[in-house]
Amino acid sequence: MVEKIISLEDVSLVDFLGVENNHIKEVAAAFPMSKIISRGNEIRVMGTQPEILRISDILESLLQHYQRYGKITNENVRHYLTANGGSVAPPHVLEDEKDVILYGTKGVVVKARTANQRLMVEKAAESDLLFAIGPAGTGKTYTAVAIAVQALKEKKVKKLIITRPAVEAGENLGFLPGNLEEKIDPYLRPIYDALDDMILGEKLKFYLENRIVEIAPLAYMRGRTLNNAFILLDEAQNTTPSQMKMFLTRMGPSSKVIITGDKTQIDLPKNQKSGLKDALETLKDVKGIAFVELDGRDVVRHRLVKDILDAYEKKEKE
Repeated sequence: MVEKIISLEDVSLVDFLGVENNHIKEVAAAFPMSKIISRGNEIRVMGTQPEILRISDILESLLQHYQRYGKITNENVRHYLTANGGSVAPPHVLEDEKDVILYGTKGVVVKARTANQRLMVEKAAESDLLFAIGPAGTGKTYTAVAIAVQALKEKKVKKLIITRPAVEAGENLGFLPGNLEEKIDPYLRPIYDALDDMILGEKLKFYLENRIVEIAPLAYMRGRTLNNAFILLDEAQNTTPSQMKMFLTRMGPSSKVIITGDKTQIDLPKNQKSGLKDALETLKDVKGIAFVELDGRDVVRHRLVKDILDAYEKKEKE
């Protein structure tokens, strides 16, 4: 008898193995001459060489399916058991996938939903530095996080670093309880919400504990060189010009950066110029830097958000 061990990484064991390991039991039932044992995050397969190769193909195909679609059904298991070589994708899931950025947790499909979000994906692939500017609700932050998570999952980078300036929107951090990290956590909550949609809870905890995914205030970036990493700067309109310059010069040789911001929601003191506006003016002619401007047509929140933005824009022009 030959033995092979298959490791399960980046998967929810319950979702992949099935309730009471039903998915693996179904595979095992199709190969009565072999033995398939699931323990922890490993599957041990014992049998003849030809059967082990066949079972390995099926399990690898199921793993690829899970990584892509975020879930496994009994129908999927039966399909891969009968498909030639176990590598043919079930026809009912082959939708138009050109806009899909990644498949998140619990089957969440994260995709570019508007023309400018699609442009963000294209420009991020072409350029090492991308500015994505637009009003609230246009999905610029969510899309940027998805692009970065995809790069991390595909091992194009070793780290994901997400940062934003600690500037209050009409509130005072000093009155919030806790230390600086506890004070800043609510400001980073939209980032955590996006990551929860894209990375399994246990895996995200592992990434955070091992600093593979790092979420931190902009001040923590000073003095660092960020290499082999995907770096996101969110709420960039609230940086000062010196902060923006500091951040931009953190880029290492193998880094990619996306900067998102909204020029209409600057919370800096009235006499302080926004680092985002300054950077857009200073860097507009630098080759290799991409710029995408999102607008009301890209709003993906409640339908009223677009009308609210239009009303404020109209008032500002009066």
